[in-house]
Amino acid sequence: MTIGLVGRKCGMTRVFTDAGVTVPVTVVEALPNRISQVKSDKTDGYRAVQVTIGGRRPSRVSKALAGHFAKANVAAGYASQEFRLNKGEGDALAAGAELKVDMFKAGQVVDVTGTTVGKGFAGTIKRHNFAGGMKTHGNSLSHRAPGSIGQRQTPGRVFKGKRMSGHMGVRNRTIENLRIVEVDVPRNLLLISGAVPGAEGGRVVVRPSVKAAGKARRQKLMPNKAPVAAKGAAPKAAPAAKGAAKADKK
Repeated sequence: MTIGLVGRKCGMTRVFTDAGVTVPVTVVEALPNRISQVKSDKTDGYRAVQVTIGGRRPSRVSKALAGHFAKANVAAGYASQEFRLNKGEGDALAAGAELKVDMFKAGQVVDVTGTTVGKGFAGTIKRHNFAGGMKTHGNSLSHRAPGSIGQRQTPGRVFKGKRMSGHMGVRNRTIENLRIVEVDVPRNLLLISGAVPGAEGGRVVVRPSVKAAGKARRQKLMPNKAPVAAKGAAPKAAPAAKGAAKADKK
C-alpha cells in the first residue's frame, strides 16, 4: 500500500512498555487528510489520489483552486499532496472522503519523508564527514581544511560535483524502516520510534515501508522454512527402520 498521511512533527516524548522500558518517540500530528481528487488512467494517464490538509481562508484561495475544492465538496486546505496508486489499490476511495491515522497500526514499519533542518554554510568536515588534517607535527592552520581540489594544468579546473563547503540541510529526505509505537486515534497522533527528519512544526509524510512490503512479498513467494503444522493435527508417522523391515520379511 503506497497511500500515506501528511502530518506535522510536534516534537519528542517517551512511552513506557509493559516491562517498564522507556522508548523515545517522535510525535506526529496527522489531522484527517481530505481527498480532493482521485485520478485515473482514462482521464489523467495515471492512477493517484490527491489530498489536502489544514484550513485556508476563502479570500486566500485562487478561483481555480476554489472551484477544484468545491467540485470535491471539501474545505480549502493550505497544502496538497498526491499519492500514486498501484494496480488494484484505492478502488474504494472517492473525493470528499478522509484518510485518518487509523490506517496505521502499532508495530507497523513506515517510511517518513520531510525537509531536514537547515545548518547554514558548513565546512567539509561537518557537511561531508571529512577526517581533517593532523593535529600536531607542524600543522597549525590546516586542521579543518578541505585539502587540495585541483589537478595541475590538465585539466586545469575543478570538476563539478566535488564535495566542498556549502549550504547544508533544507533537503527533502526519506528515513526508511521506522516503527510506529502507538496510534492515538482520538487525538490524531502517531508515535514513531526513530529519526524523523525535519524541525518541530515541519510537514512530514508517513507511508507504509516499501522495503518491509517487499520482504513480506518475498517470504510469501519463497518461504525460508516449511509451514508449521496446525494445532491438533496428527503427527506424521516416523519411517520404519531398515532392520525392522528386513525382520518382517523373514
